[in-house]
Amino acid sequence: MKNYIKPGNVLTMIAPTGGVVSGSLYEHGTIVGVATGPAAEGEEYELSVNGVFELAKTAAQAWAVGDAIYRDSATGLATSVATANTKCGVAVAAAANPSGTGLVRLNGSF
Repeated sequence: MKNYIKPGNVLTMIAPTGGVVSGSLYEHGTIVGVATGPAAEGEEYELSVNGVFELAKTAAQAWAVGDAIYRDSATGLATSVATANTKCGVAVAAAANPSGTGLVRLNGSF
């Protein structure tokens, strides 16, 4: 197929203000993913947009398997609160309240 470019599981992006930290959740419009390595502001970096990741979450939330998960635009944490946040995937394991992390399957973009 002549027009195929790549699988698209990892995208090259430009690091936002403040740069990026490896393993943290970032968003570019409706694309949300996990940085595969660190990068300074304005540098290219790789953003993994598919797969299951253990992500830092809002500690005071309990998640059930299948709950929609969002990137909190204020904190950068994974959250089950939809309001003013960008959807990034689904919980693939229960997460207790309180707990600092949860397992999320990223869905690429919304």
